[in-house]
Amino acid sequence: MSLATPPAQARTGSAGPRPATPDEARRHELAAFLRSRRERLTPEQVGLPMTGRRRTPGLRREEVAQLAAVGVTWYTWLEQGRDIQVSAQVLDSVARALLLDPSERAHLFTLAGTDDPVPVRECPSVTPSVRLLLERLAPYPAVVLNSRYDVLAYNAQYTAIVGDLDRLAPEDRNLMWMAFTPSQFRDVLIDYRTERLGMVARFRSAMADHSSEPAWKALVARVLKASPDFAELWQRHDVMRPGNGIKRFQVPGVGLLRCEYTNFWLSPQLGTRMITYTPLDDGTRALMDELPTP
Repeated sequence: MSLATPPAQARTGSAGPRPATPDEARRHELAAFLRSRRERLTPEQVGLPMTGRRRTPGLRREEVAQLAAVGVTWYTWLEQGRDIQVSAQVLDSVARALLLDPSERAHLFTLAGTDDPVPVRECPSVTPSVRLLLERLAPYPAVVLNSRYDVLAYNAQYTAIVGDLDRLAPEDRNLMWMAFTPSQFRDVLIDYRTERLGMVARFRSAMADHSSEPAWKALVARVLKASPDFAELWQRHDVMRPGNGIKRFQVPGVGLLRCEYTNFWLSPQLGTRMITYTPLDDGTRALMDELPTP
């Protein structure tokens, strides 16, 4: 009797599919990460018009490619985990198109095996010394803004005027958004209609250096949708450089505050700044001593 041939699975060299190499595993993880970031975004967030119902959530691949100024085929291959060359410049464009935060951007470059030419660090403008200064300015209100009017830091006296900013969603913690939508900031700012003219003009002037950045375009698109008043002012194309001036606040339970505001720049260019509000008269000085703090 002849011996039976050993079954195929018992033969040497037939152990199943070849395991993925480290490079292949990293590319597959990169592909999955990009898809997840793309699917969480809406056209409105990146300043694109809505084009009817969508069968799948998020942006389309061709929309990301358009925003990043890369070829659709190339970006599709990147999401498919193909072995293609990826430059740091292109990765930077993709990161901006997908509105990646600092942690996500760092993860993108790590998965791509490429050094980030402009690594994102914590904002150097809001240092511990700046936060200490904000506290020591009491009883005078003070806030730190960037050129997009995002609120970066503030003292308790400022929140006593404009409301509890900590309770707002991060995307709503922006004075441009607060000025054109229902908010305590708009309610207490007596001359808010006039003030908004200057805010839009200063915003447009600052945007000249950031016109291709998704975060700026997304904010404009969001406020345009929420406020016909903003849409009207935006079409005027007025521009204005930042400056100092006077603001009046009617704060419930406190009274009328007539303040002189002063910009203190925290960076070499006209970007991040601390704005202080000092009393313009003795009555305001007395009321500032009574501003409620948490």
